[in-house]
Amino acid sequence: MAHLRSRRRLALAVPVALSLTASLGFLPGAAAAAPLTTATSAAASPAAGVELAYVVNTKTDRHTIDSVKRAIARADGTVVVTYDKIGVIVVHSANPDFGKQLRAVRGVQSAGATRTAPLTAAGTTDEGAAQYLTKAQAAKVAARSTASGEEPLEADQWDLRAIGADKAAKINPGSRNVTVAVIDTGVDDTHPDLAPNFSATQSANCVGGKADTSYGAWRPANADHYHGTHVAGEIAAARNGIGVAGVAPNVKVAGIKVADPVSELFYPESVVCAFVFAADHGVEVTNNSYYVDPWLYNCMDDPDQRAIVDAVNRAQLYAQHKGTLNLASAGNSNDDLDSHALADDSSPDDSTAVPRTVDPHECYDVPTQLPGVVTVSATGVASTKSYYSSYGDGVIDIAAPGGDKFQIPDTPSKNGRILSTMPNNEYAFLQGTSMASPHAAGVAALLKSAHPSATPAKLQALLKAQADNPGCPADPYDGDGDGVVDATCVGGKRMNGFYGFGIINALRAVK
Repeated sequence: MAHLRSRRRLALAVPVALSLTASLGFLPGAAAAAPLTTATSAAASPAAGVELAYVVNTKTDRHTIDSVKRAIARADGTVVVTYDKIGVIVVHSANPDFGKQLRAVRGVQSAGATRTAPLTAAGTTDEGAAQYLTKAQAAKVAARSTASGEEPLEADQWDLRAIGADKAAKINPGSRNVTVAVIDTGVDDTHPDLAPNFSATQSANCVGGKADTSYGAWRPANADHYHGTHVAGEIAAARNGIGVAGVAPNVKVAGIKVADPVSELFYPESVVCAFVFAADHGVEVTNNSYYVDPWLYNCMDDPDQRAIVDAVNRAQLYAQHKGTLNLASAGNSNDDLDSHALADDSSPDDSTAVPRTVDPHECYDVPTQLPGVVTVSATGVASTKSYYSSYGDGVIDIAAPGGDKFQIPDTPSKNGRILSTMPNNEYAFLQGTSMASPHAAGVAALLKSAHPSATPAKLQALLKAQADNPGCPADPYDGDGDGVVDATCVGGKRMNGFYGFGIINALRAVK
C-alpha cells in the first residue's frame, strides 16, 4: 500500500473562474523563486535514452496546438493524448533536453516532466493498515443493528450517526441524477453494496493520461489497491440490507482509476485525464484523496513542477466550469498548513528523495491547493480533530469524520476508525483524511440532490453553511493523550484552523 500522503492548501481567496490561457494567474509570485525551498529539483535533467512522460501546456487555439505538435515531433517526442479544450498535451520522450526545447517554442506556456524515473514505479491519505472485519465480528455487529431500516453492519458506523446521515437517509437519500466520481486506485463495482449505485458509463481507467472505458477498466489492479473501493462505500454504499450504508445511499458513484498498477503513484497526466473525463461525462462531484506524484509540493521556480501545477489546474478548472465540485483531503501529518516552513523529505517519491524545506504558500500541493477545491480535515467520534489531521487557519474549508484510534466509540467493535467496503466483498476499518473527504463529498451530493441547479461555487457555500462549528477547543490540544500539546487552533466559532467553517451535517443538508 502507498506510503503516507500529506496535503496543504493555498490560503487565498480566489474567484472560481476558468482561465485557460493564463491558468497560473491565481498563484501569487508565480514567476518568483520560493525562498525557503532547498533542493527544489532532485533530477535536473534525465539521462539520455530514458523515456519520461511530459505535459506541454499551450494556448487553446487550433493553429497553436498544431504548431506545438510539430515542434514536439522535431524534439523527438510522441504525443499520447491532446486535451484541446484546456491546451494540455501529454507526451513521451527519451530526449533529455525535451522540456527545455519545448519551453522555447512559440505558444508553449509551460512544459516539464511529470516524473523523475523512467516509465514503469502511492498517493493516498489513509493512516495505517486496514483492519478487516471478520465473520465473527460481523455477526456480533449485526446483532446490534436491529433498528428499522438499519444495515447489518451499521451499528459500527458511528460516523453516520455523528453527522446525522442515518436520519438524513429517511428524508432524502440522494438523487439518481447525481454522480460522485472517485478519482483513486480504482473501484470494485462488483461489491454488493456498490453494484446497485455504480455508474459504468461515467467510469474509466485514466492511468497514463488517456481514458480507457472498456468494461471493468476502472477496477483496482489487485485487492491491495483497496483505497478507492473503501472511499466509494463511504459515499454511496446502498441501503440494501447487505452490509454498510453510505452518506448518500441513493446517488450514483463512478470510479476513475489514476493509480499506477504497480507503484500506486498518482501521476499528473492521469489526474488531468480524470478531471476532464469527469467533466465531459456529467459528474457533479469528484473526491480526491491523494496528492499528485512525484512531488509532495510543486515549487514554481522549477519548470517541471510549474508545468504540473499548470496542467492539473487547467483540468480541474475545466471541470468546475462544466459544473463539477472537487473535494480533497487535507493530509495526515498533523501539520499547520498556514505555516511558512515545512519539511518535505519524500520528494520526489518515484526515485531518490532529497530533503528540502518549503513554504506551502509558494510551493503547492496539487490538487488540494488549487482554487475552488474544497479541503477537508478529519474528526473522530468525539467530534474533535483527529490526532493525525493537518489543519490551518484559512486553509481548511470544512471537517468530516475520518476516524481516530484514540477516540473510542460505544459500538460493537469499539473501533474509532471508519468501516466501509473493500474488494472481494469484504469490509474493513480505515482512518485518515482520505476517509473525511468522501463523507463531505456524500453531503455535497445530498446538497446537489436538493439544489440541482446549484453551481460548484454555490455548492461549496452550502457545504460551509450547513456545517456545525464547535470552535477551537478550550484546553490545549493533545490528540494522542501523551501529555504533549500537538497542535494550536487559531480562529473562532465562525471559522478556525481545525474545522474551517465546521463539521458537515447531512441531516441539515437535506432539510
